[in-house]
Amino acid sequence: MNVSGRSENLDPAAHNSNHDPHRSRSSDTWRAAQMYYLQDLTMNAIARELRTSRSTVSRLLSTARETGLVQIQVNNPLHKAPSLENEIRRQYGVEAHVVPVSEMVTDSEVLDRVALQAARIIGPLVDSNAIIGVAWGSTLSAVSQHLTRKVTHDSTIVQLNGAGNTQTTGIAYASEILRRFGHAYGARVEQFPVPAFFDHAETKTAMWAERSVLRILELQERMTMAIFGVGSTNSGIPSHVYSGGYLDDSDLRALNEERVVGDVATMFFRADGSHQDLRINRRSTGPDLSLLKSVSRRICVVSGETKISGLRGALAAGLPTDLILDEASARQLVQG
Repeated sequence: MNVSGRSENLDPAAHNSNHDPHRSRSSDTWRAAQMYYLQDLTMNAIARELRTSRSTVSRLLSTARETGLVQIQVNNPLHKAPSLENEIRRQYGVEAHVVPVSEMVTDSEVLDRVALQAARIIGPLVDSNAIIGVAWGSTLSAVSQHLTRKVTHDSTIVQLNGAGNTQTTGIAYASEILRRFGHAYGARVEQFPVPAFFDHAETKTAMWAERSVLRILELQERMTMAIFGVGSTNSGIPSHVYSGGYLDDSDLRALNEERVVGDVATMFFRADGSHQDLRINRRSTGPDLSLLKSVSRRICVVSGETKISGLRGALAAGLPTDLILDEASARQLVQG
């Protein structure tokens, strides 16, 4: 992948904790290069996280350049990929991108750095004539703020699920996320002006026959890429669907009774990935998960270990083809 004229490629011996005094120099070089070139951290900030001096960080970055770790183009065949990414590929069959983040940073800092790197990974994957489905939420909002410009032609950004609830239309929140994606890639934006959940499944059935809604549904059926996060009730940074007034107490009780672990674009699933019989999905305006699975490239961005149960459910359902997540979450994911 190309990342703003720079790229990264490393085969660290292991992803050891920042507190491990035996961490290898190659691992330090990889971490410093990722933090500097992909996360925009200063050398002083990197020195604090690696618990070393600024001059050492400068030498690590020089080593990264001299050894080809930082290149104009990535040369990252699977056999050279970092061990955590390899293990995620082996266990779950998805393309993995692990963002190195130390234990010293806050949940919001982790989110910001995952979002920054996700934005830089997504950019090179966007082509002309694309139809890109985008879900709204805390993670995608953060990603949208770091997108860089790339000229495409005849591309469309389509909203994956409605955003209204009993307190707000949700239009301003969702449309700002979509606007940023559209602006970054010079793409047309198609909003989905319906609530996140209908009060009655019958209302959804009737609305889905309306031509204005069918137009959006038909666009979703032709998606070439989908970008989404994973919702969770207990994450360090609450998922917007749980904190924004979209679900009432009876909804939350039903989710608990039906052993729901998370959602993607307000479509819910259990730990084993099952979702077809969940009552709330009949009222949700998110895409049917079988439709989502038919999209050739499905990029999932996750920040925070408390979303692991939801992420495992999404992986069990076969939803992502590409996964971008922080290092601590990656470790927990592969440990089972």
